[in-house]
Amino acid sequence: MLRYALKRVLLAALTVLLVAAITFFAMHCVPGGPFDTEKATDPATKAALLSRFHLDKSLPEQFLLYLGGALRGDMGISLKTGREVSEMVFGAFGVSARLGGLALLVALVVSFLMTPIVKTFAQKVGAIDVPKDARRVHDHPIPRMGGLAIFLGFILSVVLFADITRQVRGILLGAVLIVACGAIDDIISLRAWVKLIVQIVAAVVAVAHGVVIEVLMNPNIFSENEALILGVLAVPVTVLWIVGITNSVNLIDGLDGLAVGVSTISSVTMFVVALLVAEGNVAVILAALMGACVGFMPYNLNPAKIFMGDTGALLLGYVLSTVSVVGMFKFYAIVTFIVPILALALPLFDTTCAFFRRLIHGQSPMHPDRGHLHHRLIDMGLSQKQAVAILYSISAILGLCAVVLATSGSVRLYLVIIAAASAVAVGIFIQRTLRGHKYHPPVDPTTCEPLEDKDVKA
Repeated sequence: MLRYALKRVLLAALTVLLVAAITFFAMHCVPGGPFDTEKATDPATKAALLSRFHLDKSLPEQFLLYLGGALRGDMGISLKTGREVSEMVFGAFGVSARLGGLALLVALVVSFLMTPIVKTFAQKVGAIDVPKDARRVHDHPIPRMGGLAIFLGFILSVVLFADITRQVRGILLGAVLIVACGAIDDIISLRAWVKLIVQIVAAVVAVAHGVVIEVLMNPNIFSENEALILGVLAVPVTVLWIVGITNSVNLIDGLDGLAVGVSTISSVTMFVVALLVAEGNVAVILAALMGACVGFMPYNLNPAKIFMGDTGALLLGYVLSTVSVVGMFKFYAIVTFIVPILALALPLFDTTCAFFRRLIHGQSPMHPDRGHLHHRLIDMGLSQKQAVAILYSISAILGLCAVVLATSGSVRLYLVIIAAASAVAVGIFIQRTLRGHKYHPPVDPTTCEPLEDKDVKA
């Protein structure tokens, strides 16, 4: 066992070293220098700058100095400000980070303590998920409506620590509508169109309180205007975004701990970016959401003792979508536009595929099926824990890429190395996990009906 562990540690170290080397030398191959955009400087000043950043040394020497600094935790000096990068990173968090920590802790404790109570309540009101079709991967009735515990932890933390602005008030009011709709659905199973109407109403409530995507990055690279003003399209685009993300998170809620884990990763991603762009209030709200999810997670991981149901899945999607509008889409820079896309890439991709898959098969986009990513991993022979681990890893790498875009200088280089090394590790993990597993879909992905032997062979 010890030999195996040492072998893995050594392999990981070599992988990180290789990725670091490739990244370092690749960046030095980029034409131009770090001071080319600055105003003309005299030779003495330029020589002093090169010496300060060790750019006057040979490339191998620079690489060794870089590795030595990395081992010591030294992130170097910012080319833009001249300050220590580590000082800038930790100083940027400031009060917002500390306040976010308190919000996370309170939400975590409340959610953790309330989940057993909510479980008992769900059993009394009949909010039970019975495996009645092939889409379900559990084999016995399990209480749902666990999202109510997430909601209680989240809203209490927000009220205590966040600045209740007009926009935040709109988000909270919409969240109450979403939770009420989800709770009723967990008990009596509402029709899809009813839930859609409630989602649209909740989105309109948020929009009416100023949660609106007004500008986007201009996709026309040949245009002189960096911003694309939406004008009259602002409201419908915002409503579409909120409703789309809300349903995306709901659709990936098919395995124990999957939706709550992916939502936690997305929250962490946007939390870090919010701190970096000085959106302190948004960071506090996201911290509250993180804490509420983490508090609920021990009860929801495989084997799950309670599901969060539509109460939780719709809530998480709604909060993530609205907060991303307030904290990210208020800027038209490409960075802040792409961050929420990457943070929520996994549920967005799965939902988009489901939408077109159902249309191609002549079905309603709201028609449930067994063609989601998590279903396909299960059909490959993976366990729930293995499938969830893979999807967690993919979501985390995408989130890390989002953070990379929001940083600069040496920090970006560190994160690029981590992201690349993580991608390699996940690739190896997936390859080894799938080795020996034979693909054997047990049901038709469109009808959820068991396949006949002849159909499987075909």
